[in-house]
Amino acid sequence: MTRPKVLLLGKLPPPYMGPSIATEILLKSGLNNNFELVHLDTKINNKISSFGKWDFIKVFKVLSIYFQMMGLIIKTKPDIVLIPISQTTIGFFKDSLFILIAKMFGRKIVLQLRGSNFKIWLNHSTSINNWYVKSILKKTQGVIVLGNKLKHLFMDYYSDDKIFVVPNGANYIVPVKNKSNEVKILYLANFLASKGIEDVFKAIEILNKNFNCKFVLDIIGEWNNESDKMKCLSIKDSNQLPINIHSSKGPTEKFQYLADADIFVFPPREPEGHPWSIIEAMAAGLPIISTDMGAITESVIDGVNGFIVEPKHPEQIAEKLELLIRDMELRKKMGAAGRGLYLANFTESKMVENLSSVFNEIIKK
Repeated sequence: MTRPKVLLLGKLPPPYMGPSIATEILLKSGLNNNFELVHLDTKINNKISSFGKWDFIKVFKVLSIYFQMMGLIIKTKPDIVLIPISQTTIGFFKDSLFILIAKMFGRKIVLQLRGSNFKIWLNHSTSINNWYVKSILKKTQGVIVLGNKLKHLFMDYYSDDKIFVVPNGANYIVPVKNKSNEVKILYLANFLASKGIEDVFKAIEILNKNFNCKFVLDIIGEWNNESDKMKCLSIKDSNQLPINIHSSKGPTEKFQYLADADIFVFPPREPEGHPWSIIEAMAAGLPIISTDMGAITESVIDGVNGFIVEPKHPEQIAEKLELLIRDMELRKKMGAAGRGLYLANFTESKMVENLSSVFNEIIKK
């Protein structure tokens, strides 16, 4: 029996960011058993530091990607085109041309939003831009979001049956934990103010002043803003804080850090989708301290497998860190609860099941 064809647009790592990680996981997943996946790599930036900076080379790359897409559609005749969409005016315009190309060739189009800033962006945008977005979305068969809490973002554009919920999911092999006499805290995300990196440094400063206990914070990611970097390093150096800074790691090294950690902290200040780092921490059986952004609270249940704190409140992070550092049994209990939630809801097979259901429903329509 011939498998339906899906043309999947998306970036591949590096750099290691949510969207590129998602594309890589999808292409290697069990989705291949149900569909013939055709991939178009839309990456134009190899480093986080080059995001938002345009030049003639990037423009040429984008144009070449549009022509590649046309060639793939003509050659493979996909049943569905899956297109991730941006939440900025320039980014959405660039993505809208992918939508128009797919529509021109009569393909069924499903969009995917990997964040939760869509409405905030449009509320601060012009009426012309809002009109353009609405007219483009009308050309598609539906949109995929990462959690039930994010369905409201598209209720002005689609009926409820065209807004699909597919949380992130992947299979992870967690290595054996290395023994340590100190409690290890882990932050795994790029070092951005929007991701709460400064709040983490300030929380460690508070903890270090008020709490007599051996602990260390490992942060893994990349700096994208010199001002943020200087602020954080100033906090670290002036207080001689036990913080180890590491550049982005490949899967093997990253998961050794997750296995060795005792607590995971990721307190974003701004909208998120459903962060992969949260899923990875759950798979590793770590208690998690995070904020109520995007669909995070659909995987981090306050008081069950971690704590939800308010954004921009490092004192709350410090309070929860102290509680978890003092209570090893609580760490184990919450970590086990998170691992259970991961196995029930966020594995690769669950994501493949959800995506397959969406694709089959679109094809039948």
